[in-house]
Amino acid sequence: MMRNFYERRRVSSDMKEKQQRYEALVHAFHADIFRYAFYLIQDKSIAEDVVQETFLRAWRSLDALKDEKAAKAWLITIVRRENARRFEKKQFDTVDIDANPVADEVIFTETSLQEADMQRLLCMLSESYREPLILQLLFGYSGEEIAAQLNLNKNTVMTRLFRARSQLKELLSKQTSEKGRHNG
Repeated sequence: MMRNFYERRRVSSDMKEKQQRYEALVHAFHADIFRYAFYLIQDKSIAEDVVQETFLRAWRSLDALKDEKAAKAWLITIVRRENARRFEKKQFDTVDIDANPVADEVIFTETSLQEADMQRLLCMLSESYREPLILQLLFGYSGEEIAAQLNLNKNTVMTRLFRARSQLKELLSKQTSEKGRHNG
């Protein structure tokens, strides 16, 4: 009888500890993980779903996370896999655009236009260049951390970051010169 009591007490204590670890994980990384998912997906509601699924998987596998310092990288990996799973099971519906007109009711500010413009330019980069750049810009990851996250050589990451920035500068200058021609 006492053995059962101590077993229940130990299990309860373990569950409470796991709950506290999970809540700390969510509190510390939710905003960053959502921001990364949004950059990958470009749709707020789908990004929210992917983040929710990410944290659900994190809860289920929390005991596998031994190094708390690796939590952010672990969560980013889960987000990337969840995003990939989305395409494995998704059957895309086609819609006739001409038959379904959509009114655009969004009011753009200059800042939101600049952010949307930058996001559009980032999306023009190939994924191999875009992903390391986003990891560096959003999370402040170093070349070594990005290399570990993407399972690449550090020199490869540094080359991709350099090329991504160069391509982005080229796209920006092209865009600026085109705007100048249209306005002049």
